[in-house]
Amino acid sequence: MSENEAAANKLSLELLSAFELTCGGNTVPLPLGAQRLLAYLALRPEGVHRGATAQQLWPDHPCHRAAANLRSALCQGRRVGCVTMIDCIGQRLRLSPVVHVDLLWIRDSARRIIDGFAPSPADSEACIEQFTRELLPGWTDEWLHADRENWDQMRLYALEGLAQRLLTAQQYLSALRAALAATAIDPIRETAHRTVIEIHLAEGNIANAVRCYQHYKAYVQHELDVSPSPQMAALLKGLPCMERERQRHSAPPKTVGPVLGRRPRKTVGSRSRDAAATLSERYGQRWNDGPKRDL
Repeated sequence: MSENEAAANKLSLELLSAFELTCGGNTVPLPLGAQRLLAYLALRPEGVHRGATAQQLWPDHPCHRAAANLRSALCQGRRVGCVTMIDCIGQRLRLSPVVHVDLLWIRDSARRIIDGFAPSPADSEACIEQFTRELLPGWTDEWLHADRENWDQMRLYALEGLAQRLLTAQQYLSALRAALAATAIDPIRETAHRTVIEIHLAEGNIANAVRCYQHYKAYVQHELDVSPSPQMAALLKGLPCMERERQRHSAPPKTVGPVLGRRPRKTVGSRSRDAAATLSERYGQRWNDGPKRDL
C-alpha cells in the first residue's frame, strides 16, 4: 500500500470531548450501538469476551437480546471501507491496532509527565489543552464510570506535576494554566490550589495568593465543613493578615461581667407579686383612713 493509500485509509477514533471516527480525515457516521461498541473496545485494548461485552453494553436486556444487539453493532462497525476495525479472535473481540485512539497516546503523555518527564514549552501548551478534555462527556453508560474516573485521576496528577515543573522553570503563565485546569477538574482537591498560591507568591502577587487561600477556605468549609491543611496555611505564614486571623481564632472568648450601677431586672413573677402587694397596701390604707363605725 502506497503512502497516499495509507493516508486515505487511516482510521482515527476520538473519545475525548466527543466521539468521532474519521477515515482519511473524513468523518464516518455510525449508529449509536456501533459507537458504544467501538468505544468500549478502545478502552480495553487487550480484548474482551463476547458475552461480557454484550452484558456490559446492554445490561438491562435479556442475554439473547443483548447478544443480538452485539451482532448488529458488529455488522455496522466492524469494517470501514476495506479496513477491518474489530478483530474477532474466537470468542474475544479486540479493536484493530490500525485504529489510532486519541485517549491512548494522550494517556501515554500523561504517564510520562507523572514519571518525571518534562516536555518542551510548546509541548506543555499542547498537553494542557489535551488534559482538559473529558472522556465521552454526556454518555451515561455505567461501564464508562470507572474509565472516566481513571482518566480524571491521571490527568489531575499530570497537570499538577506539569504545573510544578513549569513553576520551577519560572514559566509562570503556563504553570498557572496547568494548575487552574486541575482545579477545574476537581475543585475540592487541595494540591492544585496550593500550586496556584505558590505561583502567585513567586510572582510577588501576595494579594492574589491570599485571595485564592480565602476562596478555597470558604469553599471547603461550606461544602465539607473542613479547613485547609497546615501545608496550605504554611505557604502564607508570616503575612500580617494571616497573623491577625490566627490571633483572632486563638484568643480566648471574652466574658461579660455584671454592669455596675444598674438595678437587677425583675422577673414576671416578681413584678406580679409587687403589684399585688401595692394594691393590698393601698386598700388597707384606705380602710384605715375611712370613718369608723361601731359594730
